[in-house]
Amino acid sequence: MIGLAARPTVLCVDDEIRSLETLERTLDEEFDVLTASSAAQAMEILQQHDVQAILCDQRMPDKTGVEFLAEVRERWPHIARLILSGYTDSEDIIRGLNEAGILQYITKPWHPDNLLLIMRNACKLHQLQSENELLALEMRLTEGQAEQNISQKKQRLQQTFQLDEIRRHPDSPMNGICKQVGRIAPYDVSVLVTGPSGAGKELFARALHYNSLRSDKPFVVENCGAMPDELLASELFGHKKGAFTGAITDHIGLFEQADGGTIFLDEIGEISPAFQVKLLRVLQEREVRRIGEHQRRKVDVRIVASTNRDLEEEVRAGRFRQDLYFRLAEVTLELPPLSRRLMDIPVLAQDFLQRAQNDFDKPVQGFTDEALECMSRYGWPGNVRELQNEVRRMLVLADEDWLSADLLSPRVLRAMPVEDSGDNELLNDLEGALLEGTLKDRVEILEKRILRETLIRQRWNKSRAAKELGLSRVGLRSKLERYALERSAVKAPQQEQ
Repeated sequence: MIGLAARPTVLCVDDEIRSLETLERTLDEEFDVLTASSAAQAMEILQQHDVQAILCDQRMPDKTGVEFLAEVRERWPHIARLILSGYTDSEDIIRGLNEAGILQYITKPWHPDNLLLIMRNACKLHQLQSENELLALEMRLTEGQAEQNISQKKQRLQQTFQLDEIRRHPDSPMNGICKQVGRIAPYDVSVLVTGPSGAGKELFARALHYNSLRSDKPFVVENCGAMPDELLASELFGHKKGAFTGAITDHIGLFEQADGGTIFLDEIGEISPAFQVKLLRVLQEREVRRIGEHQRRKVDVRIVASTNRDLEEEVRAGRFRQDLYFRLAEVTLELPPLSRRLMDIPVLAQDFLQRAQNDFDKPVQGFTDEALECMSRYGWPGNVRELQNEVRRMLVLADEDWLSADLLSPRVLRAMPVEDSGDNELLNDLEGALLEGTLKDRVEILEKRILRETLIRQRWNKSRAAKELGLSRVGLRSKLERYALERSAVKAPQQEQ
């Protein structure tokens, strides 16, 4: 369906009554259908009704469909015009295109589903043309205001991505990354940002752009791992109309769109060896050639790329070109996973909560200390993105002023305390915690975890927790004393125990 509001109005013109009735029955599912058995009658209808599209038979006794639609074009140029005919005379088709500006030439017999699709597209085109006219008028009337608004938006973007605005703890390892960004941002060097998915690579790519001398020029993004080579080439380099099936208009590629600014090539490690050759040539020559064109166009762009792969290892394995790697990695920024900067979690969580409150218009006081403690125990394999999603989930589920630990996802709630292993990898799951020790030690680790998780879910109501665990209150109290388990200080009002 085109919309749930007013249905588009279409006019069907045909001297054959049965044909008109068939068209009306088919189109009435989605459109308000007006019918006329002659061009003269159709003209009267057009003077009285607002019509989005006309479907007209070519051969009629008073005048041809092309002649009628040519008159319509002069008086109502924005109505979408379509010809319906049982004949495929090339002269009729060419005359229809040139004189009447028809959108489509439909041959009989037609299929109902296909006709509905064509009319949907025709009405959508009419809607877009109308909206474009209104926007153009508004832009002419408010050009000065528009320029001012654009300038203000650019200033807000530049402020948003200032290095001081990147949320982190005063002792965060991200401080060194931010200093590095500040040093390299003013210089036109290619930067490769590495790190696990969700670590904030695009954030730092934008920070590089908005702290550079190119900050008032475009910043464009392409995820290189999300599409095949042919489509990626079209997106990055552009194409000429008719270059391939579906290329119905000229398309300006992102390299040209980013001229003077920065292009961010996300997941660069996913591109094929064949496309690596094409990209290398563009970076070397600083020019692009649209698909289907011979002309080469100069571009002035800064390249920032990102990957969660070890590209040096990919080069050694022969899966990534060494010369392209050196072109991309004049400077490398390595972002650590969130599990290596746990002190940032409370700061980031509070920032994400503020944004979520604005998005959902749902104010709360904040997190309980216990909730923040639980979040700091978890290793966040999805990194910053996972933390943001978790905070939004908590806010949606909350029915009190404070976001408590029981709102956390089970995987976060059940997390063992993060420990630093000998190889400097963080253990964050039950299996890791139970790798060593006697049977008694391992059972105690598991028991302590189950006790803690149950108490949090029951909001430290010991009666309910004891009942769930099949313990008496005395037995539960004994185990709490044994494992030194007690409720963290909370900002939210205490519940009855």
